[in-house]
Amino acid sequence: MAVMASGRGTNLEALLEAFSPQNPWGEVVLVLSDNPEAYALKRASRRGVEAVAIPWRGRKAFEREALDLLRARGVDLVLLAGFMRLLSPGFVEPWYGRLLNIHPSLLPDYPGLHVHRRVLEAGERETGSTVHFVDQGMDTGPIVLQGRVPVLPGDTPETLERRVLFLEHRLYPRAVRLVLSGMAFPPGEGLKALLGEAWPRFQGLSPREKPLYLRAAVLLSVWGLGGLVPAAFRGQASPR
Repeated sequence: MAVMASGRGTNLEALLEAFSPQNPWGEVVLVLSDNPEAYALKRASRRGVEAVAIPWRGRKAFEREALDLLRARGVDLVLLAGFMRLLSPGFVEPWYGRLLNIHPSLLPDYPGLHVHRRVLEAGERETGSTVHFVDQGMDTGPIVLQGRVPVLPGDTPETLERRVLFLEHRLYPRAVRLVLSGMAFPPGEGLKALLGEAWPRFQGLSPREKPLYLRAAVLLSVWGLGGLVPAAFRGQASPR
C-alpha cells in the first residue's frame, strides 16, 4: 500500500500502526507528499517507511512521478489521507477500485473544504467521516464505510475536528480491511470496469455463484493480479 498526504499525517499514523511490516493484511511501503514540509513524511521516516516528497510543479508532472514510484514499488492499493490535491481522470481511472480517500463528513453531505464550520452553521446534531472509492469528482465516489459522532452544545470547528479525527483513526483501517478482504468494491459501472472482459461471463452466473466469483475478482485486483480475473471466470488456469 501507499499513502498520499499533504499535512500532519495523523490518519497516516493510524494506517502505519494498523498495517506495519509483516502484517498479513498488507503493509504501507511508500508515503508520498506534494509538500516537502509535511509532517507526514517525518512520521513515515520514523517508522522506516520510504517517504518521498514530490514538490508541486503542476498536476501532470506530479502524477507522472507518483505513478512511476507506485509501479516501481509494486503498490496495489493507494490511500489518500489528507491529500489536498484533486487527481486527474488519467490518474484515477487505472486505479479505480484501488484508490481510497477519507473525508470528514457524512457524504454526500458537506463535500469539499471547511466541513466542520459548515456543519456547525447548519445546526446539525451529528456528523462523522466517510471512506470512499475515489472517482473523477470531488468526494463523490462510492462509499466503503461511514462512522458517526454527535455535535455537542458549545462545539467549535476545532473541538468537532478533534472528535471526528479520533473516529477516523479507527474507521480508515477498518475500511481498508474491507477492501483487502474483497468485501467492499465499487458498484455498477465501476464493477463493470473492474471485471473488464470477464463482465459478460459474470452476468451469466447464477445468484449463488456471483458473490463468490465477485469476491475472487476483487481480491485479485486489489492484490495486483487483475490479469488473472478473466481466467478465473472461465474456470481455467492462466496461460503461462
